[in-house]
Amino acid sequence: MPASVTAALLVIGDEILTGRTKDKNIGYVAEYLTGIGIDLREVRIVPDEEAEIVSAVRALSERYTYLFTTGGIGPTHDDITADSIAKAFGVGIDLDPRAVALLSERYKPGELNEARLRMARIPAGADLIENPISKAPGFKLGNIIVMAGVPSIMQTMLDQVAPTLETGARMIIETLEADGLAEGLYAEGLGAIAQAHPTVSIGSYPSFSSSGFRNQIVVRGKDPAQVGGAVAAVRSLLERLRSSAVPARRPL
Repeated sequence: MPASVTAALLVIGDEILTGRTKDKNIGYVAEYLTGIGIDLREVRIVPDEEAEIVSAVRALSERYTYLFTTGGIGPTHDDITADSIAKAFGVGIDLDPRAVALLSERYKPGELNEARLRMARIPAGADLIENPISKAPGFKLGNIIVMAGVPSIMQTMLDQVAPTLETGARMIIETLEADGLAEGLYAEGLGAIAQAHPTVSIGSYPSFSSSGFRNQIVVRGKDPAQVGGAVAAVRSLLERLRSSAVPARRPL
């Protein structure tokens, strides 16, 4: 099992950039990939413009083990993801008999019009990703996984393709409650612990509620011994500070 399998997510759609549609896929994909041992390293959002999509696909597919895309594979004129992926790879694109057969399971004779057939245009050499909800498939070409933008459909496509992916060591995540200690009290000590454990990621995350604020410290890593050592050091730091600090009323 490789130590690290990496990924990027490319979100495609003018509606995301204008704010008309609020993205619900980024957090889901990030959590899903973390859970199966793939590190999501970058998320990029681009408009429905071929040049932007092609440029991003080429850059991200070269940089990471996998590139996942969401959006732009529907039946309308602005759904240009499949064509853009084909151009990025330098391959042809045409109606795929497999995809046409899948769409025929959903639409009655005569309903599979030209617009709907756009969803059956697949780049040459791609494997289909089945879509149990609306039948219009996604596809995998090289290291690029192309999925729908509709969250429920995207999630089923991710379930379909996940078993075919290479995965690495899973991330170990430990959360410690700072119990009202202000970040300014433990920032220096936390920095020293992070420096002493370079293979571990340590972050501090304040949050607010009606009852006040809370700070949580999250330790992430793939080596159990390293994570355990960092957690022990953080816990020791917090215990020392609790014994001497006046309870804080502000997060910083």
